[in-house]
Amino acid sequence: MSADLRDRLFAALGFLVRWTVYASLLLPAAIVVAASLTPGDILRFPPPGISLRWYRAVWESDLFMNSLGLSFRLAALATLVSLVLGFAAAYAVDRYRFRGLGLVRSFLLSPLLVPTVVLGLGLMQFLVWIGLGQTFLGLLAGHLVITLPYVVRTLSASMVLFDRNLEQAAMSLRAPPLTVLRTITLPLLFPGIISAMVFAFVTSFGNVTLSVFLNYDGEVTLPVQVLSYVEQNYDPLVAAVSSVVILVTVLAIFIADRISGAKSVI
Repeated sequence: MSADLRDRLFAALGFLVRWTVYASLLLPAAIVVAASLTPGDILRFPPPGISLRWYRAVWESDLFMNSLGLSFRLAALATLVSLVLGFAAAYAVDRYRFRGLGLVRSFLLSPLLVPTVVLGLGLMQFLVWIGLGQTFLGLLAGHLVITLPYVVRTLSASMVLFDRNLEQAAMSLRAPPLTVLRTITLPLLFPGIISAMVFAFVTSFGNVTLSVFLNYDGEVTLPVQVLSYVEQNYDPLVAAVSSVVILVTVLAIFIADRISGAKSVI
């Protein structure tokens, strides 16, 4: 077999594998969106027609709209707080050397290793013990636990590639530390910060397992509401709600890509 033919076969195999992975990721979402457009009362694919009837039903449903609002508020707050805490933690771990550094780094990433069910059960008991059980603050604290590791990991990876000579040059010109942070460090880390925000928002917005344990006063997040609805009903309304979740996730990734791309060009 000639080298040229072998290269072509490897290229064709790589193309096939790549598009197989893409299809396996996109096909379930495409089926859900298509099923949500059915005009009938039964969830089916392919749909016999196209209608926005079930999206209108979602808009008119207080049950789902309240849950959607709660999920947005929760994901936004969890993203903001975890970004502040995660940046401080990643900065300290990257810039300073102290005893127990490896232990601190492992502790920050440990929620990724613990099964979410175990984490949820433990957090529920701990929050009840400190008086935050069945509260919004308790739910937010739980989401911070699962979003913070993604922020720390993403920002730590960005800081590894960071050229510290630029900071040192600014400090040699007597720029105050806060000025260096604001004008040098943060702008250069901006793509990593945006990526961390996307990871945190998507993780919080789509979480089910942890939110089941920490919901409060009958207020539930949208993914939990969808799960509860599916247990009792099987109509296209749940497909329309799921399509909304998919749309929010895709929009978050698209906006973040546009923002970070534009910033990197500047």
